[in-house]
Amino acid sequence: MALGRALSCWILLAMVLVLSAADAGGATAEKGVTYDGRSLIINGQRKLLFSGSIHYPRSTPEMWPSLIKKTKEGGIDVIDTYVFWNLHEPKLGQYDFSGRNDLVKFIKEIRSQGLYVCLRIGPFIEAEWNYGGLPFWLRDVPGMVYRTDNEPFKFHMRKFTSKIVNLMKSEGLYASQGGPIILSQIENEYGNVQAAFREKGVSYVKWAAKMAVGLQTGVPWIMCKQPDAPDPVINTCNGMRCGETFPGPNSPNKPKMWTEDWTSFFQVYGAPPYIRSAEDIAYHAALFIAKNGSFINYYMYHGGTNFGRTSSSYFITGYYDQAPLDEYGLLRQPKYGHLKELHAAIKSTANPLLHGKQTILSLGPMQQAYVFEDARSGCAAFLVNNNARKVIQIQFRNNVFSLRPKSIGILQNCKTLIYETAKVNVPTNMRVTTLVHTFNVPDKWEVFRETIPTFSGTSLKANDLLEHTKLTKDRSDYLWYTLRFKPSSPCTKPSLFIESSGHVVHVFVNNALAGSGHGSRDIRAVKLQVPVRLINGQNNISILSGMVGLPDSGAYMESKSYGLTKAQITCGGAKTIDLSRSQWGYSVGLLGEKVRLHKWGNLKRVKWSTNKAGLIKNRPLAWYKTMFDEPGGNGPVGLNMESMGKGEMWVNGESIGRYWVSFLTPSGHPSQSIYHIPRAFLKPSGNLLVVLEEEGGDPLGISLNTISVVGSN
Repeated sequence: MALGRALSCWILLAMVLVLSAADAGGATAEKGVTYDGRSLIINGQRKLLFSGSIHYPRSTPEMWPSLIKKTKEGGIDVIDTYVFWNLHEPKLGQYDFSGRNDLVKFIKEIRSQGLYVCLRIGPFIEAEWNYGGLPFWLRDVPGMVYRTDNEPFKFHMRKFTSKIVNLMKSEGLYASQGGPIILSQIENEYGNVQAAFREKGVSYVKWAAKMAVGLQTGVPWIMCKQPDAPDPVINTCNGMRCGETFPGPNSPNKPKMWTEDWTSFFQVYGAPPYIRSAEDIAYHAALFIAKNGSFINYYMYHGGTNFGRTSSSYFITGYYDQAPLDEYGLLRQPKYGHLKELHAAIKSTANPLLHGKQTILSLGPMQQAYVFEDARSGCAAFLVNNNARKVIQIQFRNNVFSLRPKSIGILQNCKTLIYETAKVNVPTNMRVTTLVHTFNVPDKWEVFRETIPTFSGTSLKANDLLEHTKLTKDRSDYLWYTLRFKPSSPCTKPSLFIESSGHVVHVFVNNALAGSGHGSRDIRAVKLQVPVRLINGQNNISILSGMVGLPDSGAYMESKSYGLTKAQITCGGAKTIDLSRSQWGYSVGLLGEKVRLHKWGNLKRVKWSTNKAGLIKNRPLAWYKTMFDEPGGNGPVGLNMESMGKGEMWVNGESIGRYWVSFLTPSGHPSQSIYHIPRAFLKPSGNLLVVLEEEGGDPLGISLNTISVVGSN
């Protein structure tokens, strides 16, 4: 009990000192930012910094102040964000920095709350974001090869990077101008693909570093997972265990930095969430600091929502919901509180950590002490118990400390245990979903069903199976492949075999759904064989190819192909007719997309039907609309889509993302069933909900819910 009271007192005192210092000083750096082999140096002082990733387009501007405030209260010094090229330049030379894309507003809000910024420009970012942040129009630039020593790519990369840097300069946002931006990143995890480009990869890294440094931001540049980052660019680590895996910077004059400490992991459709414990995050963060680390960024601190069609291939709409701040911005305990206490404990020992001499002592077969000490700054020690099974009594400087399995204890003045990574003092909270409205009244719904296109109704035709994204340009997830087929002789027990490198296929024969299939993140090709009914005359075969986001990583992304690659009909299991070289007709997107049916002003452009004779349920390629009022209060709102299949949702014209509740985890549950509706999308009454359903579901089972937490806050 005495140890517990001492621990609480130390943490409280450290937190008060940290918050007071932040309030007094603010996040300005009039003297600029440099570094040495120990840490970043801001205003002439070494800094030990904790950072948290928050991506501005994955929340709304109305949410930013609260998210940043909670992040600061969690003991975070820096907000880290990528810059999203395909949002800001959706068309060549046409820029968008409005709404959720208002990067300047986001950074100014961070500055107003006294925090620093790490701006990861990329402009390739990965991030489980559609196409890794690259705008799709790049693929149509002649001679284009992404992320290598390729003149067209370097031209556009330099142009966009310069655009962002100059925008930041014009607003006075770099630390060298007195602003909050203390770091910038060029490229992203290029070491994962560099070998594929051989010598051109090496020259590209040198070019990218030189280009970035030449923009003269006045702050350091970093490259993550890039061991050969050229001077003066700092190479940094990404992962869950950088205290164990990172050999350190490639120069003794560079600080040891961790740009992505994954607080959870991404989640794809068909997979359960990855749960990383608060104890594990704290252990590896403390170990990194003990091994001379001075900068840790939690990826993500708040994940948010992949609105619209912004998620990468097969990734769910919610992003890093298991972060310290969940998808809605609510505290996830004990993760948030346990890390907050870690930050306070480490900052209370910052002087010896940054200025003392490090000594490493062996205290047992699986135990060590990392000691930082000098006469001026005092002493701090990190006692490490690597034994994952046993509580160990560690003797250190005439004191005995009991450490739990796989734990690190932090000693203030090398005497008092003020924090232990495996000891969680913060109670667990629980997220609660409260039903506030059901959409179970049939007469409140209207439906519009897509017309299945036929070969004769298409304007684009080719004697081959064309690549999906070459036609869609990523303006839609959908491409229709249509064909006329007339058997030259009787075909008994016909079946249609489809192979696709896309994500989803829906097969219609003579306007009737014959079957559907899909791949997954692990199974890239879709192979589908379905029995079909053929008539003696002309048969219309229409195959809808669907994508669930473009890839976010890999070498030679510009050369990847998607869509149908094979089509054949088998008669009675013997005779096979290859359709791949037949004449095909193509139509991009759905009619509802073309008329932008999710917008208020376009609702009358199609004929909606009311619920009659069961028309409302279990119909593929149907658009549904209804109205609802905003729930009371100001807490988060979510739409439960568990009764549906796969599609996309809009509220008052704003897409809240794709849903795919029919793709179940191995335990038989949807990967995500509740979808975030930001309060900013709502008005007090008369809100429009539009749902596109691909497979066929029951909209009468959709419900509106409020989201809250009970327990520790």
